[in-house]
Amino acid sequence: VQLQASGGGLVQAGDSLRLSCAASGRTFSTYDMGWFRQAPGKEREFVVAISWSGSNKYYADSVKDRFTISRDNAKNTVYLQMNSLKPEDTAVYYCAAARPYRSNMVGSWLERPTNYDYWGQGTLVTVSS
Repeated sequence: VQLQASGGGLVQAGDSLRLSCAASGRTFSTYDMGWFRQAPGKEREFVVAISWSGSNKYYADSVKDRFTISRDNAKNTVYLQMNSLKPEDTAVYYCAAARPYRSNMVGSWLERPTNYDYWGQGTLVTVSS
């Protein structure tokens, strides 16, 4: 699986942005997908994950009620809708894929970057105050 993240940019606080992660391969629909972010000088941080079917989602507390993850398996794409952006959301955002039947959508498992098998190249989101 190859992942290509896009949609980042420079926005003002309070604005919205939608990130996309396009995947290659016919097995995309079987993977749980996650978004992570990494700010300068900080460790990679879990943002949100979605199950292969789209029926289960798990959010970090810092983005709950502001960010929404979704996926379109017919288009091999996962989306991250980000609303009410804050300067502290500034980071490079990465999408990641986990092979099936591993996560059971358990939060502690989903939050670990090392549990994911494939990563996109990242897209930069900058939120100015």
